Amino acid sequence: MDERDFFYRLGKLVYQIDGVYEQYGKNCSLGSPNLLWILYALNDGKRHSQKQICDDWDIPRSTANTIIKDLEGKNYIALSQIKGERRELLVSLTPRGKEYADGILSDLYRREKEIYSELEAPEALLSALQNLAAKMQKIAAKENR
Repeated sequence: MDERDFFYRLGKLVYQIDGVYEQYGKNCSLGSPNLLWILYALNDGKRHSQKQICDDWDIPRSTANTIIKDLEGKNYIALSQIKGERRELLVSLTPRGKEYADGILSDLYRREKEIYSELEAPEALLSALQNLAAKMQKIAAKENR
């Protein structure tokens, strides 16, 4: 295998995995796959800024803002000011939002647990992918200068 074949096959696999999550979101009647990822991010019990969610999950800011405003309108999330920041807000699930997210994500978590238990050396796989992503981001940063 050469580098073109590697990245071609890697790209296909990444999109196949992403497609599984997108289909899961559709099966849950979520309007946007980005809504699934935002709920997934917020359901870790931590508070995140909207910027952090956008950066971590590669979601356009305008898309995330629309989804977050909708979730806020349904009382699923709470927004709070970050000390020293004028424009950036923390986003966290409300108890009602936690219930909503758990209802959507519990079956997904169960499926992920099943798959995870069958993986050989999941930490090594994750480490290799993180290393690859860091190298690719470094190259992209050089090109954007």
